[in-house]
Amino acid sequence: MLRCLPTLVLACAIAPGAPARAQDAALGAELEPLLAYARTRNPEFAALQAEADASHERIVPAGALPDPKFGVELRDITRAGEQNPTLSPGRTGSTRYLLLQEIPWFGKRDLRREVAELEAEGARERARGNWAEVAGRIKINFAQLYYLYRSERLTRQILDLLGRLERIALARYAGGLAAQQDVIRAQVEQTSLRSELITLETERHHAHTRLNTLLARPGDAPLQEPARLRPLPPPAALDYAALDERARARNPQLFADEAKLRAAEKTRELTYRNRYPDFAFGVAPVQYQNSIREWELIVELNIPLQQSSRRAQEREAESLLAAARARKQASTSQVGAELAESLSAIEAARRTENLLAGSLLPQAELTFQAALAGYETGKVDFATLLDAQRQIRLARQNQLKAQVDARIRLAEVERLLGDDL
Repeated sequence: MLRCLPTLVLACAIAPGAPARAQDAALGAELEPLLAYARTRNPEFAALQAEADASHERIVPAGALPDPKFGVELRDITRAGEQNPTLSPGRTGSTRYLLLQEIPWFGKRDLRREVAELEAEGARERARGNWAEVAGRIKINFAQLYYLYRSERLTRQILDLLGRLERIALARYAGGLAAQQDVIRAQVEQTSLRSELITLETERHHAHTRLNTLLARPGDAPLQEPARLRPLPPPAALDYAALDERARARNPQLFADEAKLRAAEKTRELTYRNRYPDFAFGVAPVQYQNSIREWELIVELNIPLQQSSRRAQEREAESLLAAARARKQASTSQVGAELAESLSAIEAARRTENLLAGSLLPQAELTFQAALAGYETGKVDFATLLDAQRQIRLARQNQLKAQVDARIRLAEVERLLGDDL
């Protein structure tokens, strides 16, 4: 039993990390686990969340009163030359204690607190917008990986087909029924496809690394092959008018711009309040020897004489407010334009896929079968057969590209909405 103890201890130490490693190893096949993983680990999103939390903590200090001030004034520390200098309050001529509290002009504290609240709201929306951006990039990279894996598979299938065509051409050449050029053409075509396969593998490696980077994982960490693409929403759910209204109500960038605009309005109002003085109220007891014999009340206020400086600050506040208005208007127009473009692209990709799947691809396959039968009987030359094979490959690639393009555009729409459809 004692001999088994080290093994049990080691197993207990390793066990907590096993589920995490199993979860990491299972990543890649589906999109939702990737998004859930990134939401808790993406450093860029975590940084903006921390900044939003920091902005929220500035609200209370912004509306608080300044700390009171306390001072001690030792008077006549030599008692008119009767003694050596002393710092003992009971031995000086008198000691004055001062407690002073600064109080801003009416409404300034509320305005500062409101500005801080709006800045915190803008920081939260920037964090939400960053997550929408990160999630959109994950969705796009997932779709691109799906495309590259399927393209590799299609290329290998076409390579196998060309291998069979080469054997057919070789058999016909051996029987004197075809020219040697047919065999060479098949070999050249295969070499070209192998070159494309290398390019696809390189692009897949790059997409793999980009996706791992978004997940805050090492670039060479394993990812499973994407199993499927997300289903597209029905056309009725992609109505521009409804989605444009939804984007105006939920887009994180528009929310952040709106918060910045309102903060600029409050800042301008606060700047104009600086025309009025701030106050300070205090009380000062005066000690003679060991007893308090006098009390003083103090009222201070700053005199706003530097009018040129204040007018410059007011003009600055007006300019910042105008900039915030223009920025929000530009963002609203940009969101509407990008939304319309992405919705149009989704519809075009959907129609292209339907056309390819329902018409062009079956026609290309029939053409290839007819060309293959014709070549075997000597009625069709090898160039026609290769061209028919290329048409099948092009139709399948375009079908796959249309599927992936639609999902990439869907990710763009969801980024603009700040939420999934």
